[in-house]
Amino acid sequence: MPIAKIEVCRYRPPEQVAAMIDAVYQAQREALKVPTDDKQIRYIEHKPEHCPVPPGKTENYTFVEFLLFPGRSLEAKRRLYQGIVQRFGLMGITPSDILIVLHEPPLENWGIRGLPASEVDLGFNLHV
Repeated sequence: MPIAKIEVCRYRPPEQVAAMIDAVYQAQREALKVPTDDKQIRYIEHKPEHCPVPPGKTENYTFVEFLLFPGRSLEAKRRLYQGIVQRFGLMGITPSDILIVLHEPPLENWGIRGLPASEVDLGFNLHV
C-alpha cells in the first residue's frame, strides 16, 4: 500500500502528468510487487516562485516521496529507484534532477479498518 507523491516546480500538460503518475505506478508494481488495484499517487505542482530549485538542478527537478509499509529489501528499493529514473528519463528528466525518498513507518503506525496494520491481513507480501 505505497502512498506516493510526485512534486514538481513547473507546469506540465495533463498528458505528461498522467505519464509521470503511470511511470511511478509501473515502477512500484514491478519493484515492490504491489497489487494491481493499489494506485495511491498524488501529483503536486508548485508555482516556480514557491519552489526554489536546489543548486545544480534544472526546472525539471522532481521529488518523489513514498510512505510504505516496512519490509522491502534493499534490492527491491534499488529496482524502484531505477525504474522511476528510467521511465522519467524517457520524458526528458535526467537522473540528476530526480530525488526519491522512502518513509517506512512501523505497521502499528498505520490505521487500517480501525486497527493497526500489524493486526490486519494485508493480502500481499511485504518481503520482496
